Amino acid sequence: MSNFLIQADFTKYEKIFLEENSFLNLISKNDERFLYEKHIYDSLAIKLFFEKYQITNPSILDIGCGGGFPCVPIAIEYPDIKITGIDSIRKKINAVNNIKEKLKLNNLYLICDRAENISQKYDIIVSRAVADMSKILEYALPILNKDGYFIAYKSKKAGEELDNAKKILNKYNAKVKDIIEYTLPLKENYERNLVVITL
Repeated sequence: MSNFLIQADFTKYEKIFLEENSFLNLISKNDERFLYEKHIYDSLAIKLFFEKYQITNPSILDIGCGGGFPCVPIAIEYPDIKITGIDSIRKKINAVNNIKEKLKLNNLYLICDRAENISQKYDIIVSRAVADMSKILEYALPILNKDGYFIAYKSKKAGEELDNAKKILNKYNAKVKDIIEYTLPLKENYERNLVVITL
């Protein structure tokens, strides 16, 4: 299992996030004490992808960004990369926008809409805790640049989801390029996967 080093300081972000979470339930109250381990660290597993695939200055879209995961941690860790978060729920987008403004994240852009209404294409599309693989692929693959990468953050049941998504992968002539395994820094063994799909 792979792990990685995080460069940025997330202390201020954690404080601001918890303030927003007190008004709007972006994550459960039980999860607040694991904000770093389960949400920030997990979001930054994309570092494993960047370490393996040397990509310069990509455009990134986070489909179903919800409370800002993974787009906000990525924007903090990679200030030179432009990342866009999209979610159809206005209250969540407003909360993430508040976080963005307080942290002065000029590389983060937010859209309140459904992914299927987007026509712009992206080099990298990420999605975490949104839907099963079949559904999210239908949103992501039509707006993924040729030679781009769709990266799904998945549990250890990733293989099962991929089996169920074979029809969709064939429909778009897409293939699974890589599955990058990692663990979260928790006492129990918490296995996670980045499923990397290309056209």
